[in-house]
Amino acid sequence: MEKHEAKSRIDQLRELLNEYGHHYYVLDKPIVSDAEYDQLMQELVSLEEKHPELITDDSPTVRVGGEPLPFFNKVQHDVPMLSLGNAFNEEDLRDFDRRVKQGLNEAEPTYSCELKIDGLAVSLKYEQGKFIRGATRGDGSVGEDITQNLKTIRSIPLRLKEEVTLEVRGEAFMPKRSFEKLNEAKEAAGEEKFANPRNAAAGSLRQLDPKIAAKRNLDLFLYSLGRIENDQITSHHQALNYIQDLGLKINQESRHCRNIDEVIEYVKSWVEKRPDLPYEIDGIVIKVDELDQQITLGFTAKSPRWAIAYKFPAEEVVTKLIGIDLNVGRTGVVTPTAILEPVTVAGTTVKRASLHNEDLIREKDIKIGDSVVVKKAGDIIPEVVNVLLELRTGEEQDFHMPTQCPECESELVRLEGEVALRCINPKCPAQIREGLTHFVSRNAMNIDGLGERVIAQLFAEGLVEDVADLYKLKREQLLQLERMGEKSVDNLLSAIEATKENSLEKLLFGLGIRFVGAKAAKTLAMHFETIEALQLADYETLKAVNEIGEKMANSIVNYFEQEEVIELINELNELGVSMTYKGPKLPSAEDVQESPFLGKTVVLTGKLAQLTRDEAKEKIEALGGKITGSVSKKTDLVIVGEDAGSKLAKAQELGITVWSEEQFIEETAN
Repeated sequence: MEKHEAKSRIDQLRELLNEYGHHYYVLDKPIVSDAEYDQLMQELVSLEEKHPELITDDSPTVRVGGEPLPFFNKVQHDVPMLSLGNAFNEEDLRDFDRRVKQGLNEAEPTYSCELKIDGLAVSLKYEQGKFIRGATRGDGSVGEDITQNLKTIRSIPLRLKEEVTLEVRGEAFMPKRSFEKLNEAKEAAGEEKFANPRNAAAGSLRQLDPKIAAKRNLDLFLYSLGRIENDQITSHHQALNYIQDLGLKINQESRHCRNIDEVIEYVKSWVEKRPDLPYEIDGIVIKVDELDQQITLGFTAKSPRWAIAYKFPAEEVVTKLIGIDLNVGRTGVVTPTAILEPVTVAGTTVKRASLHNEDLIREKDIKIGDSVVVKKAGDIIPEVVNVLLELRTGEEQDFHMPTQCPECESELVRLEGEVALRCINPKCPAQIREGLTHFVSRNAMNIDGLGERVIAQLFAEGLVEDVADLYKLKREQLLQLERMGEKSVDNLLSAIEATKENSLEKLLFGLGIRFVGAKAAKTLAMHFETIEALQLADYETLKAVNEIGEKMANSIVNYFEQEEVIELINELNELGVSMTYKGPKLPSAEDVQESPFLGKTVVLTGKLAQLTRDEAKEKIEALGGKITGSVSKKTDLVIVGEDAGSKLAKAQELGITVWSEEQFIEETAN
């Protein structure tokens, strides 16, 4: 192909891919299949490789991430990115309203309310419609240039629909599904998990290697204009509409409120609806809507007088840290855990809290005997927030991580690039116990009655040394164990026997192959169908499977090359454990193209009678649909089971198509 022909085709491909990407990542309304998009992208990559002189820095191909950076440059913001004052209750909101009215000489303001996304504040700068720079908030005046990482977020357009010069502010975040997938991968790799999506998003965007950020599936909502010359925009809600018209992504849940009573109603509604969102929020941002009134109100030294952030309450309690335990995981990572005087947090009794690693203990200056503030991170995981230094008596004791494994006394090592200390002795009793516990867990072989206590007993008595030994247990052996009666033993043996019929993905996840989480195990099982076919797969074959990356492919190859693994698989096979995938087959390309779910956003609500929620979700996703947790104007279809509540009511209010479970099963029967 001649150069002028290549340039013409490259321009055409970029225009198509930008349009398709906007519909998929910004509007959530795909207009082509993933396969067609990928085919066009591959054609563009190929043409750019042949004609590197035609590559531009706003080509869709930059989304995969460029070369690693040595450091982040500092960036001066055109307009300072100030923080907001906080409100914690209705009284605070009414006080804010009174201050606003006083500043406006008792004029009645209207307000714009938006969800406060729990992520990383960023600024995007466009010149003549082209994305030229992205930066973190930093100290408000100076941030870090993270342009290359932000380019990997596919909802950020590299070129706007108009050739305007402007700066926009927003919040980069990690959706809940991306966060769960990332932590599954970290757990499978024996790495420390992120505490919450906010930390995961911030950590991803501050990676010096943009390719890492590209794999994290981040997203972004824009919430304000930093600077622009446009006299037609007179209110904040007009500014949001303008941002959206340019092709930028805004949050669709914002609301224009006529008075503070409507603001309070909006806030209260999201306290209840918050868990249904596919991303984390930690409050509501309230802004005076009219821009002239914002100018009149002005700023304090730290924050605008015309805006405030209502923060959802996060319960924090004070207790005493009475000790630090060390836990050796199945991959050898040694994790410190705070032992606390029992305290009630968010409705449950908390006795232990994760301290993650030695660096965190030093950073927070934690000592044994300290009075500490504890909360549940993300309302789930107990964590130590900080130490109350003013309550120290001088009797507190420093904590130092050991140099030897607390289980087998092997020397602990810190692998390059890792924070955690790790025991690398494959015969470490703790790793064997944890591996057995993982094998019997719910997402793996799911053996009822085999919890940590029983596993510890079996191991201590020498009855099990690897997972194959579980299938050799005898009734008389189990009856000798403490608190194991005849009925319990019979139930346990029946549960073990039943797992021999499990589908292959359960076994694959249970084996604990590094980097292979539950979802990857399902993908591998569906693709190869037998463990023999998977064992024979080479690196290139594995890497060609959707969602199987380089690290995972290498790990799988290395795992199945080990002599002891080959012996274990053969032994499990001889013991009658299924080595075959038994779930639904991958739909053909023709099935996907004819699917009623292709490109559709679907919500499941209510209790399904004939399918589990996961089974229904898998069917829809396999046939090209996208599952979300809340009903909005962007929802195409709602599938309802028994006792469907507010989501059904909202779907009916918005005129969205509603199917019963029976209708769903009928549509997917073929």
